[in-house]
Amino acid sequence: MPDGTAALLVAGEQALVAGKWATARDSFEAALEQEETAEALNGLGSALGWLDETEASLRYRERAYAEFRRRPDPLQAAVIAMQLCSQYAASLGNVAASRGWLGRFERLVEQFELPPMMEAWVLLCRASLASASDDPHAALGYGREALEVAQRAPEGLGPNAELCALSEIGAALVETGKVEEGTALLDEAMAASLAGEDQGPDTVRYTCCKTVVACARALEVGRATRWIRAADEFNRSYGSPHVYILCRLHYGAVLLATGQWAGAEREFSAALEKMPRTAEPRLHVEVLAKLAELRLAQGRTEEAVRLLDGFEDNAATSHALGSIQLARGEFAVAAAILGRRAREVGEDCLECAPLLELLVQVEIEQGKVREAGARARRLAELATSLDCDVIVARGERALGRVLVATEGDGALAHLERALGAFARLEMPLEIARTRMLLARAIGEAKREVAIAEARAALSGFERLGADADADSAAAFLRSLGVKAARAGPRGIGVLTKRESEVLRLLGEGLSNREMAERMFITRKTVENHVARVLSKLELRGRGEAAAYAVRLELAADSSRGPPRS
Repeated sequence: MPDGTAALLVAGEQALVAGKWATARDSFEAALEQEETAEALNGLGSALGWLDETEASLRYRERAYAEFRRRPDPLQAAVIAMQLCSQYAASLGNVAASRGWLGRFERLVEQFELPPMMEAWVLLCRASLASASDDPHAALGYGREALEVAQRAPEGLGPNAELCALSEIGAALVETGKVEEGTALLDEAMAASLAGEDQGPDTVRYTCCKTVVACARALEVGRATRWIRAADEFNRSYGSPHVYILCRLHYGAVLLATGQWAGAEREFSAALEKMPRTAEPRLHVEVLAKLAELRLAQGRTEEAVRLLDGFEDNAATSHALGSIQLARGEFAVAAAILGRRAREVGEDCLECAPLLELLVQVEIEQGKVREAGARARRLAELATSLDCDVIVARGERALGRVLVATEGDGALAHLERALGAFARLEMPLEIARTRMLLARAIGEAKREVAIAEARAALSGFERLGADADADSAAAFLRSLGVKAARAGPRGIGVLTKRESEVLRLLGEGLSNREMAERMFITRKTVENHVARVLSKLELRGRGEAAAYAVRLELAADSSRGPPRS
């Protein structure tokens, strides 16, 4: 190897250690211009990975792998196979390619006398793939095996396997509902990695990703916020776009759940702004799905639909798509989407709780009360065996919803327990929705109590800007004989852009068929828009809507004044 090439390789490796990714990239590119070596290819692949040029990073690492195999250097080839296994799954969500590289990694470890720590990394790769394949129980088993190997083997190449195993076990425990036990391990792994127990940044990136995702999913609000801030500090030093986007996604999810919707929108927007310069399709879809959930909570269903256009087959969109179909009254479609995803993840994990609760609601709407009751009982039974408030809240509310639908005894007790759990989690939208269920369960039996619960719910919905829920709460209060005007002036401002267009066309006297042709949408979609316009504006029919639209247009013309000559 020429001296100049060797010097460039050393400079590139030093830049990688220091987190100077652009400098490392330039050094390795210069080295490759002089001579194509496995070291330069691998170094460039590593630098590009940190710069979030994922596709290019993968190509250079694959070429480096082939060069190390030709030498042969099975240890370096195994390390790259391990990195490719992780990168394909984490950045691209390509589980098939990730499994392929795991198979190659395992075969190299079996064929050659590689350091014992490589066995730990085989197990960690299996754990990560199990997690990506929605099997937290398998991930937990592999993580524990990896920890045993890592603790008795001398350190090898790559990140700190012991700390990564602790975070893998912690994340799997949280996902299976054992939140307190899991978060203790995540805290330990994060504290040690951020303190610099391992000199390289890869360990911090690994533990950060596991911790942020797990804490956000369990709605460990304080813990998630604390570690996301720590991850942001790490990003300021090392600049990992993957970690940055992951933090924005999951901090936004926490803010969404806790009613801080403006902040959630900022976080999701910041993540999406980063997306065009990255190759993170898996995270891109997850951000869109969460933003769609925010739009649904705001009552802006059609905007949610547009966000998910083209991603209907992606697992990350299942909950949002199920909610959309429920809002549209397409109950069979909603049940199919939610049921399929619930079967994929299994009914005994954290991710499944909101899917199952929503499926209970859909089945009640379908008149399948017996099936809904059995599903709600399974969810509630799971909650009793775990220490997870999220599952407790959803299980209790699901049971309460079934009993309200069947006018059975005990609904109030279940809904009260759900309300307490949602309050501990600081989830104002779910608190208000549970109060509405309580109001409906109480009904005329204790009319004043029902009115108080519904008023509290309406106030909560209006503070958040949950328009569809607020309309429903106001309608319920009116059914009890209570004047329940929505806060603020009634008018066009409560409509989405598409609903405003429908109102204008109603003012022109167009039929549903004519509106469908004008707007290039189906008649069924027009019918849904018309129904929402009438509900939001508290109008009794198309005639009133047409008159309302004409009055708005006259008012707008008046405010503009006479035309200029």
